[in-house]
Amino acid sequence: MKKVLFYAMNGEKMFFSHILMNALDLLADGVESAIIFEGASVQLIPLFEEEKNLLYLKAKEAGLIAGFCLACSKVMEVREACLASGLPALSDMFGHAGFKAYLVDGYEIVSM
Repeated sequence: MKKVLFYAMNGEKMFFSHILMNALDLLADGVESAIIFEGASVQLIPLFEEEKNLLYLKAKEAGLIAGFCLACSKVMEVREACLASGLPALSDMFGHAGFKAYLVDGYEIVSM
């Protein structure tokens, strides 16, 4: 069975909504998937939490969100809000969220 990691760098809400929809759609068909918030996308976590974004909350409840980049959350000044979300802070690649473990585990990496 195919496995997919969405490694999201883009901080545009509409763009990221499509990542959430794709991950949820894959899950509905039994495809293992995960999402990492990296780069500018970390700024969306506080926004999604505040607005109680339905797609985000569904993905979060389903366990699709692997976490967010700790270094980028600091640079973007949203670290505390990201931590408050309860999502894991990732820093396995020089302080950033890496995808090597997913690649080794057989995931296809989709970076957007």
